[in-house]
Amino acid sequence: MKTVKIKDKEFGINISSEKIQNAIKMVASNIDKDYAGQQPLFIAILNGSFMFAADLFKYLNIECEISFIKVSSYEGTLSTEKVNELIGLNQDIKGRKIILLEDIVDTGITLSAIIKKLKNLEPEDIKVATLLYKPNAFKNQFKIDYCGMKIPNDFIVGYGLDYDGLGRNLPDIYKIIN
Repeated sequence: MKTVKIKDKEFGINISSEKIQNAIKMVASNIDKDYAGQQPLFIAILNGSFMFAADLFKYLNIECEISFIKVSSYEGTLSTEKVNELIGLNQDIKGRKIILLEDIVDTGITLSAIIKKLKNLEPEDIKVATLLYKPNAFKNQFKIDYCGMKIPNDFIVGYGLDYDGLGRNLPDIYKIIN
C-alpha cells in the first residue's frame, strides 16, 4: 500500500486518480443531460473544490459559468461545525440556476449555511454536486443532486482535500492510518 506522511499523521492510498476522474466524468455527463440548452452558474466552494471544479469543467459540454466562494469549517482533522465565510460571491444570481461544487460533503453544515445565504439572493434553483459524500456523517436535509462517490466516514487527504493546509496537491485520495 502506498503511504504518505503529512505532519504527524500517516495516510494510505484509498481512491486512485483514475477512479476519481471516472467519477467526475459521470457527474459531468449527468449535468450535461440535465442542463442541455441551459446556462447554469457553478459556484465552487474553496479551498477544497478547486481540483474537482477544474476537472469537472474539462468534461462539461454545456454552456456554463463559474464563480468561487471561500469558506472554512475545519481545524486539523475535525469540523468546527461553524462556518466562516471568508470571500463572498460578487455577482448577481437572481433568477439563475446554481450548481454548488463541493469536494466533499460530510456533516453538510457548510453547505447548509451556504444554501441558506444563497436562497436570500433569489436564484431560480440551487443544486449540489460533490465528488465525495459521507452519508454516515451527514446531518442535514438538503439533497445531493450529483455525487461522484459515497465513502465511509474516514478522514482523507489529497485531490484538494487537506490536513492543516497540506496534502491538497496529491493526485490520489488517501485515508488516515495513524
